[in-house]
Amino acid sequence: MKKVILFLYQLFIFAPIFVLATIITAVTVMIGCLIGDRTFWGYYPPRLWSKLSCRLALCRIKVVRHGKLDPDQSYVFVPNHQGAFDIFLIYGYLNQNIKWVQKQELRKIPFVGKASEIAGHVFVDHSNLKSRKETIIKAEEQLGEGSSMVIFPEGARTNTGKMGRFKRGAFVIAKEMGLPVVPVTVNGPFDLMRINTYLINPCKLELIVHEPISTDNLTDENMPQFIDNCRETVYSGLWEKYK
Repeated sequence: MKKVILFLYQLFIFAPIFVLATIITAVTVMIGCLIGDRTFWGYYPPRLWSKLSCRLALCRIKVVRHGKLDPDQSYVFVPNHQGAFDIFLIYGYLNQNIKWVQKQELRKIPFVGKASEIAGHVFVDHSNLKSRKETIIKAEEQLGEGSSMVIFPEGARTNTGKMGRFKRGAFVIAKEMGLPVVPVTVNGPFDLMRINTYLINPCKLELIVHEPISTDNLTDENMPQFIDNCRETVYSGLWEKYK
């Protein structure tokens, strides 16, 4: 009976409100960025949309912050990637003006893809080496405008709930820009919406923002160790069932 009620809720309440809110947010972002301050309009409407999405999914939200981030400082945030709702949880509750490095496929989503492009988010084609190099250049341009960047160093969502290997891209950008790296642990989105499904399973979501890590002494030689340390920090915050 509970599953039937949840299915009906998703079909007649969650889905219509989510789709309408998505369209309104995307149009607001496109118009706002074209005629106003892109830093403002590219961040605040999606932030509200993201909070609404988490609440519509009937989730309980917990945010843990280890230390204080400087709102005037740019960072490179490196979270684990559990599921589609990672984006809503981070966008809604990180409390930092951010741009995303995201898969090229997301550009094809009606309204959302175009709004993301206009807002200055960066798309990457993982199958193309030239595109990956261009991604780094575009990301650095956004960071140069004072925004922070969110990059999933695993590159793709987990299929098992367990965390994968971290790739170098995010850390290369942080090194070249001289920006601190902030490990972020995401718990819960894997259970909320499993990969290859659109059915929600309301649960608790947790966002853990760890202490920033300086890249002042980061070199090509100690890069692997630096990446491992960041991964261990993210891993330390995972719930036991995800370890």
